[in-house]
Amino acid sequence: MPDSETPEDNIENEDNLQSDTPNEEVTQEQTPTARPRRQRTTRSRQSDRANDDSGVNVPAEQPPAPRLLETYRTEIVSTMMSEFGYQNTMRVPRIRKVTLNIGLGEALTNGRAMEAAVQDLTTISGQKPVITRAKKSIANFKLREGNQIGTSVTLRGARMYHFLDRLVNTALPRIRDFRGISRRGFDGRGNFSIGIREQIIFPEIDYNQIDRIRGLQVTIGTSATNDSEALRLLELFGMPFVSQD
Repeated sequence: MPDSETPEDNIENEDNLQSDTPNEEVTQEQTPTARPRRQRTTRSRQSDRANDDSGVNVPAEQPPAPRLLETYRTEIVSTMMSEFGYQNTMRVPRIRKVTLNIGLGEALTNGRAMEAAVQDLTTISGQKPVITRAKKSIANFKLREGNQIGTSVTLRGARMYHFLDRLVNTALPRIRDFRGISRRGFDGRGNFSIGIREQIIFPEIDYNQIDRIRGLQVTIGTSATNDSEALRLLELFGMPFVSQD
C-alpha cells in the first residue's frame, strides 16, 4: 500500500511553488530590453524632405571626367602606335602615378612649418599627404631618426589626371619668365621630375594665407621603358618642354 502524503508535505510543496514564482518574475525583469533606434541626422532628414517635396530622388553630383584621360584614349594611343610601331594598345606607355613632395629642413626648428606645408599640399592635390620621417640619424645636420623632415602625396586615377591638367594648362604658364620645361628631368627609366620653386603658381593657393614661399617637387611615373617614349607621351599630354633648335 503506497505511503499517503501527510499534511506537512503538502505545505512544503505549496511553499516551493510560491518561491519559484518570484524567481521567474525576476528573470523576466532582468532580460534586456531592445535598444531604441538611432535618430536620423539633420542632413538625412533634410535630404528626405527634399526628395518628398520633389517626388524624385536626386543623385549626388559626380565630378567631371578627366579631359586628359579622354584625350589619351582617343588621340594619344593611336599616335603612339603609329610612331613607335606598337602592335597592341596595351603596349602604349601610360602615366601610372604623380608624386608631390616637399622637403622641410626647417621643421627641426620651426614646429608650425610642417602644418603649413601639409595644408599647402592638401590644397594643391586635393588629397591628405603623409609626413615623411628620417630613417637614420646624421649628426652634422642635427638630425635624429624619426624626425619629421617632409611631406608627400601620391595621386592616381582620375585625381591624377585632374592635377596634371591643372599643372600643364594653368600652373606652369604662371611661372615668371617661363620658357619651357627642361628635358633633363628624366631618370632613364621613363620617369620625369619637375622642380617648382613657388607653390603660389597654383591658383588654389591664396597668397595671403601662406606663411612663406616654399618649393615642391613633382614626379611623374610612367610605364615607358625608355626616356624617348616617356618624352613623347608627355609632349602629347601638353607638357611644355623647351624646344630643341
